[in-house]
Amino acid sequence: MSYQVLARKWRPRTFHELVGQAHVQRALVNALDQGRLHHAYLFTGTRGVGKTTLARILAKCLNCTANGRGDEGITSTPCGQCDSCVAIDEGRFVDLIEVDAASRTKVEDTRELLDNVQYAPTQGRYKVYLIDEVHMLSTSSFNALLKTLEEPPPHVKFLLATTDPQKLPATVLSRCLQFTLKHMPPERVVEHLTYVLGEEGVAFDESALWLLGKAAEGSMRDAMSLTDQAIAFGQGAVRHVDVAAMLGTLDHRHILALVSALADVDVQQLLAEVAQLAEQGPDFAAVLDELSAILHRLAVAQMVPDAVDNSHGDREAILQLASRFTAEDIQLYYQIGLQGRGDMAHAPDLRSALEMTLLRMLAFRPQGVPKPPRTPLPLRAEPTGSEGSQSVGQSAAPASTATQSPASASASNYVQSEPEASAVSSLSDAPVTGAGDQPKADTDYIDTPQAELEKKHAQQPAPDARVEGEALGDSPEIRMGSTGYKADDNEAAAADSPMPPPWSLDDVEQAEAHESGQAEVPSPSVRKAPASEAVLASAPVSTSESEAVPAPEQTAPIADIGNEVLDHAKWLLCFDSLGLGGLTRSLAANCLLESDDGNTLTLRLDPSQAAMQAEIHKTRIERALSEQGVPRRVEFVVAELSTQSETPRQREERLNQEQHAQAVDLLNHDPNIQKLQQAFGATLIESTVKPAAAKR
Repeated sequence: MSYQVLARKWRPRTFHELVGQAHVQRALVNALDQGRLHHAYLFTGTRGVGKTTLARILAKCLNCTANGRGDEGITSTPCGQCDSCVAIDEGRFVDLIEVDAASRTKVEDTRELLDNVQYAPTQGRYKVYLIDEVHMLSTSSFNALLKTLEEPPPHVKFLLATTDPQKLPATVLSRCLQFTLKHMPPERVVEHLTYVLGEEGVAFDESALWLLGKAAEGSMRDAMSLTDQAIAFGQGAVRHVDVAAMLGTLDHRHILALVSALADVDVQQLLAEVAQLAEQGPDFAAVLDELSAILHRLAVAQMVPDAVDNSHGDREAILQLASRFTAEDIQLYYQIGLQGRGDMAHAPDLRSALEMTLLRMLAFRPQGVPKPPRTPLPLRAEPTGSEGSQSVGQSAAPASTATQSPASASASNYVQSEPEASAVSSLSDAPVTGAGDQPKADTDYIDTPQAELEKKHAQQPAPDARVEGEALGDSPEIRMGSTGYKADDNEAAAADSPMPPPWSLDDVEQAEAHESGQAEVPSPSVRKAPASEAVLASAPVSTSESEAVPAPEQTAPIADIGNEVLDHAKWLLCFDSLGLGGLTRSLAANCLLESDDGNTLTLRLDPSQAAMQAEIHKTRIERALSEQGVPRRVEFVVAELSTQSETPRQREERLNQEQHAQAVDLLNHDPNIQKLQQAFGATLIESTVKPAAAKR
């Protein structure tokens, strides 16, 4: 007997042998079991997904006589042994009329076909008309078919199949029960090929089947045909090397090797893999496309591991590679890959374009960036002296003649965003002193009793705030120590180089001032009062101590806490001093300190943030701790967080909310704000109030 190809030999003969079309199978099986049969069915879908096979199975179900010759014999499980089933399988059933519409497009062919519709079936229960590629019929043929298709005799069933349903007239579509068959995913194709080759006794490599499944592009018939070809090419076996050579496709393992070299930051290995690819003469643009596709799957694997597809049979390899990258690296590489794909049209040759894209990925890795400075940059240009004096309406006293203490500046711990605060403008950033305030010769303090100073200092700690537009680097360094500021320069130099106000000092400088025991003195009338110039001209600027915004909770460097074992309270207190940034800070901010034994610091991580875990984040946290003099090995434990403790992020959000509420309350009780409200009907937009001490 002549050889029968796999596609015909393994064609399904019952609904239960059908592969990959469960939605169609369920509807037809239920309709047959319940006796709810339509007179016309339309099967649509791409080539090789089972349209004709479904029609033949349905014809057997309608004409199987195993359970009797009456209508009660209709079944969803044909026996395959009765005369009707055998005749249909062998293609010689007289009541199954298969028509190739592509070769019989004329209206005369359709009329000849319909002339016999009125006659009863000869052998079976129903006369079944199977019209394949029905979209090829002419308009006249469709018109001739409409009436019979709408009201056929009770013994006639129409089964239509097409790959292009858009070409069918709406009048035909409305007369049929339509089923759209899906593409076969590579997983389903590989599963079926594994079963077929096992039954055939053919040796195979699973990776070779994945190549065949991808090359089939959703068609099971194409996959079976390619398998036949691969068996012949490999002399009775289906091997990965043979299938790759037969298909002429890019070996997916080379792309994985490129990604592995990127993970290892191994430039030599990266260029060596490109050289091996060049020996096969591939399309380098396709190589970059495949690389971008893998980077996409790596990003999915990091966020939702269960959602990673196995279209190449490399799911485990993808999950392993995903653990070797940080999320920011993958996003950067993907963006560079897309940009490099567009630049290939302008490159001298495609190989150099691919190599430059890969080298660019490594050259711009975030790990190569030096540690950013901790001093915040100015948000806008610092106003000049003339501009500041114009905004106040009078010349400001130089900083060398009077200084403002942090306690007296606490009332200025709020700012309002510029667009909404045009009617409520602030005073100049320069300090405003009283008329009778004069500095002493050896210190910078106002003459106030020491007991009162200590009492005020205990009641109101100095806030950590900065005037917007000023930075530490804009003027010479001035430290508040046990003897005030350095007064070695002459008065002319002091006038040329005004000292920045004390609230511009950073956390470390204020901590040193506090440790030195130096008392801080409130200045009589220094604040940034939000009011218009018209109101300020007639209203004095004054702020009581009760209106000051309480300073936020302070953070301390780990060195101040000591080298003892850390607990969660100390972890919250010293978190900001670690200087973490980006995703590393986000990861650590969602952790509670589980335990610290002096060698290992265990952090409990919120399960919603578990996907952010990466070795590089752990390394950055360990390095930050070591720089603060507390060397620890960091371990993460993913578990539900206790509601009794708060993470650094929760603490930060709580403090910001408290500062915002205090700033809003201060503005509502400000006399200048109240005058504006009474005179102009002004309204304070609370959403625009931003405490100066809050993180932006």
